[in-house]
Amino acid sequence: MPALDAILASALSDRFGANVRRICELAAPLTDQQFWRKPFSFGNSFGHLVLHLTGNLNYYIGAQIANTGYVRDRPREFTETAPPSKEQALQHLEAAVAMVVKVIGAQSSEDWPSTYSAVGTHCANRLAMVLQCDSHMQHHIGQMIYLACELAKQG
Repeated sequence: MPALDAILASALSDRFGANVRRICELAAPLTDQQFWRKPFSFGNSFGHLVLHLTGNLNYYIGAQIANTGYVRDRPREFTETAPPSKEQALQHLEAAVAMVVKVIGAQSSEDWPSTYSAVGTHCANRLAMVLQCDSHMQHHIGQMIYLACELAKQG
């Protein structure tokens, strides 16, 4: 079983690393102003999605599995009126992903099926929650791709 634990930890860590690299790649050409601008009257800015993903990881994995004490203010992730710089927001996301990777590496075959419970999810165990967080990042990366393309068109 230890070999399977290592394979699982490596695969999951690789996924989260690839996700954050893709987000940083998409954000790179954006100015701070573009990063926080909503190109449509509906939806979110690229920056607010970064805040959202950071909060999501810090709550579902940090607070609930690693016991970091993180307290989430989910509505503020989408409405922050005094946001950090693009660089700071991305650094916070990278720190959240580093924490996730550390947590993943600390899980044993006995830890993955541990009962999981948190507000806003029906995941029954730790593995399901980590997988959901990866899928959630993928979902928002799709939105970020669209936003980055639209922001490039708008200039």
